[in-house]
Amino acid sequence: MGFYSDTIVPRLVTCACGTKPILKQREKVVPQAQGKVLEIGMGAGHNLPYYDAKRVDAVVGIDPCATSWSLAQNRASQLGVPLEFVQGSAEDMPLPSESFDTVLMTFSLCTIPDGHSALQEIRRVLKPEGRLVFCEHGEAPDESVARWQARINPMWRRLLGGCNLNRPIVNWISKAGFGIQALDQMYLPGTPRVAGFNVWGSAQREC
Repeated sequence: MGFYSDTIVPRLVTCACGTKPILKQREKVVPQAQGKVLEIGMGAGHNLPYYDAKRVDAVVGIDPCATSWSLAQNRASQLGVPLEFVQGSAEDMPLPSESFDTVLMTFSLCTIPDGHSALQEIRRVLKPEGRLVFCEHGEAPDESVARWQARINPMWRRLLGGCNLNRPIVNWISKAGFGIQALDQMYLPGTPRVAGFNVWGSAQREC
């Protein structure tokens, strides 16, 4: 599994994360980032073209996969603001507390092994007035779709580097101590419904 997980999976995920419907979602949410930004699961840098350089001071991207970072170099060179890559886990980030104005998380919470710990870490590194901006696929509201997600998920997770189809994204964010500020949701057009239910919005730390 080493060659497959280290070499094949990053390229499969890069391809899947660069489809037109998903890029459209990135175009909606990434420009909301401002100040000093932490991007969770930077991967191949699909978000980088959508940052607003007039609103962003610097970007720190964390990802466990160095292969993905090598795939991001072309986009990284065109960002226009300081960019630092940290190879590491979102569950235990080597970053100071209360140091980011925005944490951006797009299509990452599905794959992080311990999503609850990652959300607690995000809460820790955000400034008190900072915002979590998120866009994720997850558990569908329709029972028939959710049943298929549950059936397919074990095989899907093995083939796509730990990606889960059916995590209850908004519920997890709320339980981690965030107050949801804005929320939209829909099935992405041109995407299989089992993988296409998308939620996006923003949240702030609750006291």
